[in-house]
Amino acid sequence: MKRKITLKQIARELDVSISTVSKALRNSIEISEDTRQKVQAFAKLYNYRPNNIALSLKNRRTKTIGVIIPEIVHHFFSKVIQGIDNVANKRGYNVIVGLSNESFSKEVINMQMLANGSIDGFILSLSKETLLLQDYHHFNETINQGMPIVMFDRVVNEILCDKVIVNDSNGSKDAVNKLITNGCKHIALITTKDYVSVGKLRTQGYLKALEINKIAPESSLILKIDDKVVSEDHIEGIELEIEKLFNNNKKIDGVFAVNELYAISAMKVARKLNLNIPEDVQIIGFTDGVLSKHANPSLTTVSQHAESMGEQSAELLIDNLEREDEEDQYQTVVIETELIERESTK
Repeated sequence: MKRKITLKQIARELDVSISTVSKALRNSIEISEDTRQKVQAFAKLYNYRPNNIALSLKNRRTKTIGVIIPEIVHHFFSKVIQGIDNVANKRGYNVIVGLSNESFSKEVINMQMLANGSIDGFILSLSKETLLLQDYHHFNETINQGMPIVMFDRVVNEILCDKVIVNDSNGSKDAVNKLITNGCKHIALITTKDYVSVGKLRTQGYLKALEINKIAPESSLILKIDDKVVSEDHIEGIELEIEKLFNNNKKIDGVFAVNELYAISAMKVARKLNLNIPEDVQIIGFTDGVLSKHANPSLTTVSQHAESMGEQSAELLIDNLEREDEEDQYQTVVIETELIERESTK
């Protein structure tokens, strides 16, 4: 059985550009007869079939960027989109936003719909279900058809593309170091299951801070919440799990939560249990959103600089789209975090 072949592979085999292959397969008069015949013969030999996930190639520019995000009502993602839009407008591009709602199938459908002639490239953050399934075929197919992708925040090493991330591990380490410096000796971690990449990295930062300060980690102090979607629909369940954490560990004097919702929920539970913040328990979250600033008391948190993340993502994608050469050049931009101190810590 003949192997499946992509536009990129045909281009490499014949030492021509992807756009040349695409035009030759469509009998474009821009391509010489000799090249057209050579490309078409090679494609026929290997039974090439165009994939409908990425038909908007570099020779048919729409000057539009597709953005796929897991959640729409989320301060972090809204700030990322704002950053993308800032750069896109300056460089003459439009932005279309699609929502995966943390679903693998919706992520795939969104990409298929947008890639079918609507956009030039993608900026995206992976859905939790995609990370859980570890099925990345739709990204590889898109890239192999000549459409660039930039991943941000939730990324995977298996996909060769540009990425923009924050230093999740260092940000978490700094947050836990702050709690230790402030006198906390029994620090709880509220995190995600390990398949969520950012949660895993923030957990590593927590453990690293304990190691540096010669504090032995206690499994009873680590709560990994198995929520399908971190949203208002799951708040009651999250609060119940956090309440069990506090009740089973009466000595907790510090909490590090890997996202804003977990941190705010921990504050609510602490107050319910008549614990004073920060006198009895100090709490730090991750992601400096609206809730962090307006909580009572206001929440100390790690800022991801979401708008800057969006701006960097847009710059990488547009630079890729406007680059003349066809060489694969990928980079990962790491944005440093910042600890914003407020009333939930001493």
